[in-house]
Amino acid sequence: MAERKYHHGDLRAALLAEGLRLIEEADADALSLREVARAAGVSATAVYRHFPDKRALMVALAQEGVRRLGEAQDAAATGNGATAFSAIGRAYVRFALANPGLFRLTFTYPGLEIGDPGNDRAASLLHDHALELAHGDERLARIVALRAWALVHGLALLILDGRVPRDDALIDATIAAAALAQDAACP
Repeated sequence: MAERKYHHGDLRAALLAEGLRLIEEADADALSLREVARAAGVSATAVYRHFPDKRALMVALAQEGVRRLGEAQDAAATGNGATAFSAIGRAYVRFALANPGLFRLTFTYPGLEIGDPGNDRAASLLHDHALELAHGDERLARIVALRAWALVHGLALLILDGRVPRDDALIDATIAAAALAQDAACP
């Protein structure tokens, strides 16, 4: 190995950091444990102490994506009502645009449970704000949350896939238009 990056401390965190960097550079499916080990400056066998196989590493990376998305949305969720609800939607789209590899991995990797407000901060924020907008009606809150998630997730993918231009004003306008419809009757 020409250059050793990892010298001491938390090897698991170093491997995750390199994995996160690598999935932003290339398709996550192409990532290998050997490549992550090389990037971290450790032997390939050292990786197996923390990740028994590629699936375990990918799930850990996707979990990190869920955690980071929740942090980004939490930071954006100032105020309450439709204002905060729209802010977490904008944060969702902007997170996807800033971390396209991690975003795609987080929402496509099998075996990762997402969308559970009990263990997912992003889902918890979505649920809580939707419940507020639904005036405590749990059934209506689920519909409002699903509609909002579908909108921001779809918008993020349309932008990432080059179908819609990457434009902050367009993101804001799209989410604002959707927020106007929040008061519309839901089935």
